[in-house]
Amino acid sequence: MRLMQNMITISEYPSTSEGPGPHRVVKIAVIGGSGVGKTALVVRFLTRRFIGDYERNAGNLYSREVQVDGEQVAVQVQDTPGVEMSSNADHVPRSVQWADAVVLVYSVADRSSFDLMAGLHRRVEAARAAGGAPPAPVILLANKSDLTHLRRVEPQQGPLLAAALGCSFYELSASEDYSQVHGAFHRLCGELTKRPASSSSSSSSSSSSSSSSSVASNGNSEKRRSPLIPRPKSPNMQDLKRRFRQALSAKVRTATSV
Repeated sequence: MRLMQNMITISEYPSTSEGPGPHRVVKIAVIGGSGVGKTALVVRFLTRRFIGDYERNAGNLYSREVQVDGEQVAVQVQDTPGVEMSSNADHVPRSVQWADAVVLVYSVADRSSFDLMAGLHRRVEAARAAGGAPPAPVILLANKSDLTHLRRVEPQQGPLLAAALGCSFYELSASEDYSQVHGAFHRLCGELTKRPASSSSSSSSSSSSSSSSSVASNGNSEKRRSPLIPRPKSPNMQDLKRRFRQALSAKVRTATSV
């Protein structure tokens, strides 16, 4: 199953830590309606930058190493395509089953994006249960709080819905305040690092170790066999060596006669 179309490694704002690579991978799926600012939020968190205009989201996976409570962590963020009221959004269950945590995003300037949230939360829970995975941490995030003149969702409605769904709530503006965006995602990463690593990551590491052991074993057996089975010499290579020696001898003779 392929969840992503593109893997984008964020390097504009690199980690300050040096030394061995991260021992933990944290996977987050960002889900919500079209135009609510999902990509802007992800890029803001990973690079500090705000870019207001993006091409239509095709479901990119962003990756970057960050420091979480003194630990080097590889964060992968799945920026999913926008969900519409009338669409089935088949990518949602796949992304939810892949992820360790989910961020549900709506825009305070788009009432329909807010109305999606309760249904999306139910789909998240159903997808986790169908995949045999434990419940994932979910945060409800209201974006574009700076657009007060266009507000269609009242400030108290977000916290009330989050309380009913049993998840954390943040209202912020990706365009105006990096610290709020960073705080929401960073706290979520911190919560994930305190949990046991997912079995998929463990099995992936085990299979990687098995592959390495297999390659090493094959390499050793090749080395053991090589003295017993001499490598055949190419006739063409022998001919080239002979010609090279003849040319070199001719040059030596010429230099000596001069």
